[in-house]
Amino acid sequence: MFSCRKAFLTLGLIAVTGYVSAQATGMYPGIGRNATPKEVAAWDIDVRPDFKGLPKGSGTVAKGQDVWEAKCAQCHGIFGESNEVFNPLVGGTTAEDVKSGRVAKLKDPDGGRTTFMKVASLSTVWDYINRAMPWTAPKSLSTDEVYSVTAFLLNLAGVVPDNFTLSDKNIGEVQARMPNRNGMQTRHAMWPGSEFGGTKRPDTANVACMKNCATEPTVASFLPDFARDAHGNLQEQNRIVGPQRGADTSKPEGKSAATGTTTPVAVAQATTAAKPAAASDAAAPDGKAALALATKSGCTVCHGVSNKIVGPAFSDVAKKYAGKPDYLAGKIKSGGSGLWGPIPMPPQTLSDADAKTIAAWLATGSVK
Repeated sequence: MFSCRKAFLTLGLIAVTGYVSAQATGMYPGIGRNATPKEVAAWDIDVRPDFKGLPKGSGTVAKGQDVWEAKCAQCHGIFGESNEVFNPLVGGTTAEDVKSGRVAKLKDPDGGRTTFMKVASLSTVWDYINRAMPWTAPKSLSTDEVYSVTAFLLNLAGVVPDNFTLSDKNIGEVQARMPNRNGMQTRHAMWPGSEFGGTKRPDTANVACMKNCATEPTVASFLPDFARDAHGNLQEQNRIVGPQRGADTSKPEGKSAATGTTTPVAVAQATTAAKPAAASDAAAPDGKAALALATKSGCTVCHGVSNKIVGPAFSDVAKKYAGKPDYLAGKIKSGGSGLWGPIPMPPQTLSDADAKTIAAWLATGSVK
């Protein structure tokens, strides 16, 4: 028994020694391999506030407008003003903000907020577009296209002129014109080093209010019921996500839709975002297959089966174009705008066969 236990321990030590040796040399026969420099570069795409990691390239405002209208405007609006789903990217900044580096409108508690009002570092904009846009095809933009789209947004924000070319060579100069470049503080111990003027002490020194504390606000007046919907229901005119939305003016102030009783006025709650289309919404097996194909192709990012998201509901399209599969297949491939509102649909890259499959599903009215 003792000799067997000793032999077992010896084998265990040999195995551990071999594992440590293999670990030390980085060699695991038959298990994995070292990543190639090209594979590492594909993942190492982050761009820091000091622009380390920024690839070489350039892009003009004019080229950025072309890319924007083809791949970005369907979600963010032609002029970055956005639509009912996404918050506006541009607006709220002035020439004086560009000079001072602080956006004055951020001090307005009742004002809206846009991306270029808040963002302090241009690297954040470039990096996010590069790694996450377009929504339906992340990382599909070329480096020069990212520079171009960034230049176009900067032009819309009044940071650079119409004939500007943004590049890795001059992006630091543009950073010095960002409207809210001085609006970001680094005294929070979150930077890994001291190159950004950080500190080792976190900014967590708040204490509970013990005296002269703010009291709950009271509402002193209301908009008369007859005037609430003078301009239509504000809730239907605002995007369904984000901090900027209107009250439901189809009902009197403070009136509960469920009980019809008057309740204390509360802060407006976010409406439930439209749910992505589910496979169970399609009744027939062919419908399920077509909906699965539409989901795979990214169609359900903008279209719900029975609810409008960015574009119209599939059920509404089916009603309007019943018996017209060829027309629908052509629209899927070519895109367009104006038929369902001002938000354009870009041309889709799916195959002709897949476009015909989805079009046939819509045209036969099998959408529920």
